[in-house]
Amino acid sequence: MTPPWQWLGRADYRRVLADQLAARERVWAGEPGVVLLCEHPPVITLGRSASLANILDAGDIPIERVAAAIAETCAALGAPGAAWQRDPAGVWLDGKKLAACGIHVARGVSVHGFALDVDTPAQAWRAIRPCGLDVPQISLARARGAPISVEHVARELGPRVAFAVRSVPAVPAG
Repeated sequence: MTPPWQWLGRADYRRVLADQLAARERVWAGEPGVVLLCEHPPVITLGRSASLANILDAGDIPIERVAAAIAETCAALGAPGAAWQRDPAGVWLDGKKLAACGIHVARGVSVHGFALDVDTPAQAWRAIRPCGLDVPQISLARARGAPISVEHVARELGPRVAFAVRSVPAVPAG
């Protein structure tokens, strides 16, 4: 059975993180999983191995199957050629980073996933070194040469990601 997915719209990072953690608790209690998709206002997150040195000017800005689903969606939306790359990790298109994948799994349940650049203005990338890398970024809108809404991408991506994760074997809690 494919897990359900939900489009949360534009939502605050902390609120969605709380939703993810609550969903994880429900999965641990035996309920089915859910894929949550949203658009965050500009936010900088730091992973376990991140360095504050990679934030250049924050201003006022408060894995494999999933990556394949992202690449497939990008192709379906007019930007073919995106592919997962392990080192440095992410979904790349023509040598430019299109999506970061940082899946965190605790007791068999993921509470973090990926960040697909749908239409981030190029100047926004000057504020940070994404994932500590000095590499060019590209948005889906720039790659396809036409604007696209985050909601449209979510409607295409949601079912693909839900299908991709449905075949991942469950790990018993405990």
